[in-house]
Amino acid sequence: MSLVAGVDSSTQSVKVVVRDADSGRLVREGRAAHPEGTEVDPAAWWRALSRALDGLLDGVTAISVAGQQHGMVVLDDEDRVIRPALLWNDTRSAPDAADLVTEFGGARAWAEAVGSVPVASFTVSKIRWLARVEPGHASRVATVMLPHDYLTWRLCGEQAMAVTDRGDASGTGYWSPAAGAYRTDLVAMALGHVPALPTVLGPAEPAGFTSSGIVVGAGTGDNMAAALGLDMQPGDVVVSLGTSGTAFAASSSPTHDPSGLVAGFADATGRFLPLVCTLNAARVMSATAELLGVSLDTLADLALQALPGAGGLTLLPYLDGERTPNLPDARGSLHGMSRDNLTPSNLARSAIEGMLCGLADAVDALERVGVQPRRLVLIGGGAANRAVGIIASTLFDLPIIIPPAGEYVADGAARQAAWTLSGKAHPPSWNVTLEGASVKFEADCVPAIRRQFAYAQAALYDLSV
Repeated sequence: MSLVAGVDSSTQSVKVVVRDADSGRLVREGRAAHPEGTEVDPAAWWRALSRALDGLLDGVTAISVAGQQHGMVVLDDEDRVIRPALLWNDTRSAPDAADLVTEFGGARAWAEAVGSVPVASFTVSKIRWLARVEPGHASRVATVMLPHDYLTWRLCGEQAMAVTDRGDASGTGYWSPAAGAYRTDLVAMALGHVPALPTVLGPAEPAGFTSSGIVVGAGTGDNMAAALGLDMQPGDVVVSLGTSGTAFAASSSPTHDPSGLVAGFADATGRFLPLVCTLNAARVMSATAELLGVSLDTLADLALQALPGAGGLTLLPYLDGERTPNLPDARGSLHGMSRDNLTPSNLARSAIEGMLCGLADAVDALERVGVQPRRLVLIGGGAANRAVGIIASTLFDLPIIIPPAGEYVADGAARQAAWTLSGKAHPPSWNVTLEGASVKFEADCVPAIRRQFAYAQAALYDLSV
């Protein structure tokens, strides 16, 4: 039996699954925590990965790493890390993103060049922040990597060349999915010079070997790996509720959204992955539960005691600022309070409704760039809360599937590793299915909920209703 390993190096932790390369059967798994914060020494990711892999690699013949997107890892000309990596959720680069958009001729010009319009999370915005705030560090940058690139490089040995894949590269803001090439002019505009950039490998092209001879796959971004782990098909729209919230779909052609709402990413199979991301998802529920002094299970019970619309109470869930809509300096706010509706059950429901309304807006944005959804797939830690599927059915006019809880990002990385090992044209099927043990909800829309949310947004942020 040939075994493969898949790694999910996320914001909060690293998860590893080991699966049978032919059948996909889970054999064993491991995990380790990451440090808190929006900037992290990349060596901490390597130490966590080493702990998670301890005792797991016996019999493993291939491994791939999926990582949090967009982060900035900068090395000097001796391959030493210059400063802690800036993570996707570090919003200090928001003014730099705005400056870059203006300097290059506006949002439409960016969308046409690289499929996306820079916001604070994009790597291109972070290297401009570095040039503006830490020019001494910026002048020393010889190589720029993404988080998954750094771990792939360490697995292959630090004398290996830096590599990435088209999926994660498409989130930098300086690689074009449509052209399949870097826009080094945009790198130069942001940083002041053009450093070495990782070679972009094909979906099943190997990056190299570990010191023990294990094949290392190209790896990819976390959302791209989740899409591969779920074997997404046309018409599937995935909404992932983790630290951040994402809505994405499989597409056979690149997208260019000048509004900046939809990022025109590539996927991990050679196709494309239009995606909308919010900064605030599952933590909205955990913060509300902490405020109320209850568990997440009790939060679900409270939320389901309230009627749809939470008695007119609306939570704008921008607790950490927001990426979509682009409101990096926003904060959460509660609207429509009265003596009658300010109850724990209404507050609990408004938190879940607010989190999901932002993602319902995201699905609308995907439809505007040509996605034709036939069903919604809810994944991530937040989807495990039993109130989420029920409340989602009142907001999305689509059938909803919640597959069994799983490590879909790590599974996608493992599937990529098996694909790399096989040398075949397509990834192994592994009998991936969203049927069977999945929980299903039929749409039961209450349009007033989203109208409430839109009016609250408009009142504070001059967004259209």
